[in-house]
Amino acid sequence: MQPNNYETVSSTGTREIDEGLRKHMSNIYAKMTGGVLVTAIVALVVGSSPTLLQLFLGGPQAYIVMFAPLAIVWFGFRPETMKASQLMMAFFGIAILYGLSFSAIAAAASSDPKFAVDVARAFFIATAMFAGLSILGYTTKKDLSGMQTFLSMGIIGLVAASVMNLFFQSDMMSNVIAGVGILLFSGVTVFQTQMMKRMYSPSTPAEFAQRMAWAAALNLYISFIAMFQYVLQFLNQR
Repeated sequence: MQPNNYETVSSTGTREIDEGLRKHMSNIYAKMTGGVLVTAIVALVVGSSPTLLQLFLGGPQAYIVMFAPLAIVWFGFRPETMKASQLMMAFFGIAILYGLSFSAIAAAASSDPKFAVDVARAFFIATAMFAGLSILGYTTKKDLSGMQTFLSMGIIGLVAASVMNLFFQSDMMSNVIAGVGILLFSGVTVFQTQMMKRMYSPSTPAEFAQRMAWAAALNLYISFIAMFQYVLQFLNQR
């Protein structure tokens, strides 16, 4: 019996797409993981040095450190116009700035064993959640594109509630904000993972593929960082 040439070509093409998709996803997660590692290292180094803590967080400059990542995300990270090398520098710049912000957490953890346990628990819980949600987003057959508007509006509301709670300082409201934040960024992780999978095409030019990968890595990085923060906030309120 002669082999079916169409089936042979189709099978070969499927294997090539599957392998290309695997490399595409691995590339994105490697970038995202690199950002998390940079943030953790910077937080540990600065948090263990009173001099560096004072330099970056000991005065009004602390507000610059806290809001600079948002400024870069909004104004200095443009995948549609920037080169992949420029996006890489912006991405790791954001990771370093988050590390500077988290150095206060590292310093508090080093002086308070109970808080250090909460930080470790929050990190492992966020990691486990992120892994499970990423698998869900990758494997689900349900179209999640309808979630985008709901998640965007929810995050805007979350930010507004967080700003309000700066004035009210309510522990109950803090717990509600943390719980809602965990749910929202869990949804973002599932949604973004599916979008990452769908945007893959073997015919995409290498430079454009790298630009998309840096953008996807940033989205996942922000989701993971947000989940870690909200899990830590929830544990610390209990």
